[in-house]
Amino acid sequence: MDIVSGVVVYILLWWWVLFMVLPFGAKAPERVEEGHATSAPAKPRMALKLAITTGLSAVLFIIVYFIIASGIFSFRDFAG
Repeated sequence: MDIVSGVVVYILLWWWVLFMVLPFGAKAPERVEEGHATSAPAKPRMALKLAITTGLSAVLFIIVYFIIASGIFSFRDFAG
């Protein structure tokens, strides 16, 4: 896998993991302030969620890289 493919795979993994992590711990506030959405979380904890997303994406990227580099799974087999 070259550097560009690796970056693309990591970015895709990062976004997928982010969308899976976002709902964790999201609870609506007991008292909604005027002008706020009723479904907006009281404490979104975005910094924690971004850190978790980055860590999980790195682990998943390492797994994907070794699967592709080892030849267990090759997209070139499907091309021809």
